[in-house]
Amino acid sequence: MTVFHFTGIKGSGMSSLAQILHDTGQTVQGSDVEKYFFTEEPLKERGILILPFSEENIREGLTVIAGNAFPDDHPELVRARELGLEVIRYHEFLGNYMDSFISVAVTGSHGKTSTTGLLSHVLAGYGPTTYLIGDGTGKGDPDGRYFVLEACEYKRHFLAYDPDYAIMTNIDFDHPDYFTDLNDVVDAFQEMAWKVKKCLIACGDDDQLQRIQANVPVIYYGFSPENDFVAYNLQRSESGTTFDVRVRNEAYETFHVPQTGDHAVLNALSVISLCHYENIPAEIVQARLDTFGGVKRRFTETKLGERVIVDDYAHHPTEIRATLQSARQKYPGREIVAIFQPHTFSRTAKFLDEFAQSLGEADSIYLCDIFGSAREQNGDLTINDLSSKIDNSTVISVADVEQLLGHDEAVFLFMGAGDVQKYERAFTELLKEGKTA
Repeated sequence: MTVFHFTGIKGSGMSSLAQILHDTGQTVQGSDVEKYFFTEEPLKERGILILPFSEENIREGLTVIAGNAFPDDHPELVRARELGLEVIRYHEFLGNYMDSFISVAVTGSHGKTSTTGLLSHVLAGYGPTTYLIGDGTGKGDPDGRYFVLEACEYKRHFLAYDPDYAIMTNIDFDHPDYFTDLNDVVDAFQEMAWKVKKCLIACGDDDQLQRIQANVPVIYYGFSPENDFVAYNLQRSESGTTFDVRVRNEAYETFHVPQTGDHAVLNALSVISLCHYENIPAEIVQARLDTFGGVKRRFTETKLGERVIVDDYAHHPTEIRATLQSARQKYPGREIVAIFQPHTFSRTAKFLDEFAQSLGEADSIYLCDIFGSAREQNGDLTINDLSSKIDNSTVISVADVEQLLGHDEAVFLFMGAGDVQKYERAFTELLKEGKTA
């Protein structure tokens, strides 16, 4: 019997895929660095073996799935090839795996994780659904009819997929360590669009997506009345957002999502559009929208006394603005405190001014040291380069998060794709201990 070994099993997509294979009866193990990542929790819950990286992990009888962050000269991959084992990259394995399902690839520069999570939850209320979400969540249904996956554009990895459907949320310039400019990103998404087999669902409010062509029908959704699916009459409260939907100029239904922010409505509208195309009844869609609890690290809230703590993955200027908008809409009149950790030196350098502008919309700004990545450990700038561009910003470390105690009844947004959660945990511990400013 084949044993699947995941080199880099704590990666968000890798962890999700390992969970899917385990749930469908496969034998799974993996390796990674010994540092803690939240993506390992569902692996441990399933009893999946996690080993420290070592070429000694590789033995006869394994099929090795390699995380994209690790080069071909990684000791485990070298050893696997020496033994003549099959070594397949994560995105290539997924491209083959999805062919036996009605597949939906959710992609976009921003919002793909939240949209993938929402779509997975809605479809699972209609029929057996296997899903892979970029927050480290995966589920394999042995009877799965649908397969929903988050499709990442980085290094054009999503071109390994030939989905029945694709949802495209937006196109923005990101990953400057790979893409040369916005047009390069658009070209990647255009290549992806040509590969869709049944229908492309795209946000018509996004100027770049208006440039995309396809060999299949393209359905546009958004707030603009020119779209095929239009959300209007938005009503917001702390309990979420209610909105009406019009389909090709005809009234359809009223929906509610338990989230605030324009992006939350757009994400839901993309899901509504796909479900309409698949003839899934609106009442099933609404019932599942009501019970969606969100995905990990996307405006995840904890309330401690009069303070609201929010954990969010925002690591691009556009995402920071969306998170700030959600906080303003949900908690009008509250002080918004941003605690931000930049992710990768190349992204920080490329968007230094944009980060300063987006963070400047918060009432108070605290900055954490830049977080590198497996593919980029250092750079020529420091967090002080960003701080110098933001008036009244403060650079903090884990040891001095007590500075945050000076903000009463505030909303604290801990944002970043690295380990900003350690700052959040340190601050939360102070609050639980009853510390005051």
